[in-house]
Amino acid sequence: MRPFYLLLKFTLNYSFRLFYKRFITINGKKELYGSTIYVSNHANSFMDPMLIGLANWPIVHFMVRSDVFKWWLKPVYWAAHMLPIYRQQDGVDTIEKNQDSFDIVNRHLSKGRNILIFGEGFTDDTPIRGLKPIKKGAVRMGFAALVATNWEKNFYICALGVNYTDRNKIGSEFVLVNGDKICLNDYKEAFLLQPNKVINEVMKRLESEMQACLVYVKDPKNYSFLENVMQITRKGMNHENHDPSIPLLKRWEYSRDLALWINAQDLEENTELASLKKDLESYFNLQKRMKLQDRFVVAQSQPALKNRTKEFAILALLWPLALVGIIHGLLPYLLVKKFAEKTFRRKVFWGSVKMMLGKLVGTIYNIPIIIVVTHYFLPYQWMGIVYFLIIPFTCWIAWHYVIAFKEFRIKGAMNKMDVSKFTERREELVKRIENLIPVA
Repeated sequence: MRPFYLLLKFTLNYSFRLFYKRFITINGKKELYGSTIYVSNHANSFMDPMLIGLANWPIVHFMVRSDVFKWWLKPVYWAAHMLPIYRQQDGVDTIEKNQDSFDIVNRHLSKGRNILIFGEGFTDDTPIRGLKPIKKGAVRMGFAALVATNWEKNFYICALGVNYTDRNKIGSEFVLVNGDKICLNDYKEAFLLQPNKVINEVMKRLESEMQACLVYVKDPKNYSFLENVMQITRKGMNHENHDPSIPLLKRWEYSRDLALWINAQDLEENTELASLKKDLESYFNLQKRMKLQDRFVVAQSQPALKNRTKEFAILALLWPLALVGIIHGLLPYLLVKKFAEKTFRRKVFWGSVKMMLGKLVGTIYNIPIIIVVTHYFLPYQWMGIVYFLIIPFTCWIAWHYVIAFKEFRIKGAMNKMDVSKFTERREELVKRIENLIPVA
């Protein structure tokens, strides 16, 4: 493991625990090395490799699209365990260029190291609860490495699934699921006879494993149906509408089972389900047009959702720390926000770019402040170091202070709103879901 990779693993752990409300790993492999090619879905651009490197034990080398490998950044990418992968659209001799990368992959696997590659190849602009067709590159790479090393060691391939409640929002959650390892050596005899057939067979098995690691909806037309049912039941992986008392693992399992049930239905033939799907879309579209949140409706039958004690306590007690966080974090936040949203037109890049640039710009901005504060106001230099380390925490408090202020106002407005028609409509939808969807 290179020192910079280790440094990123520790510092990102701090950053992610501030950015995300909670995250869990399922079926994690308690090993640092293992000659394994990990193949993941690609839900969140730059965030995915960082999250996998943080949340999983195995040390990995990332396969990254070549167009981000600017010459002046190559030392950084090397130190962070990144390897370029060339595509036809990059306008280069992909076979020759990729061979250098594949030679490195072969050496890494033969030494027990792991490779991470994103099987889908790109990230959708619109979040999906599905999986795009998986490319064969990872499987071909694994068998090519075995041939290059004369099948002397066992090489594996393993599915990963990254599941977000919301990929870009601070305070969201994610679940990383590891599939079972597939030993490629088990296919040696068949591969030597019919390599293409074996590659296709392993591809199908890998794709099936990846689907099992995700909240997977087969038909894109049913994405909204899954999301809307989760919002009504408040049991699933929807960020805006869920019951926070339900453990994240239970919410992921519920969402997965619900998606599997939807996959088994024919919504075009089942008129009751088709009608339910249409009415759910109408219900939430009307809320959107009226700028109304569904929790306003739920709060009419659950008064605890309107209670403002928590927000009042945050506003009354945490304002000193929030003020410190604003002093240290507001200007870097505004600069990074403006740069990211102006430079990257695709919103999928915003969350990861803001977090990483926020760390860099925040550090550059605050080091002079810490030096001055330490020199004139603190008796010992080590206090300045401690102060510097807690700055991200004060910025996190400042963020939640602003959120608490907004929540305090929103909850105050709940009592003044008449949502009786929505309440009746929602109760009807709840009953229909309970009658029609056994896993809901």
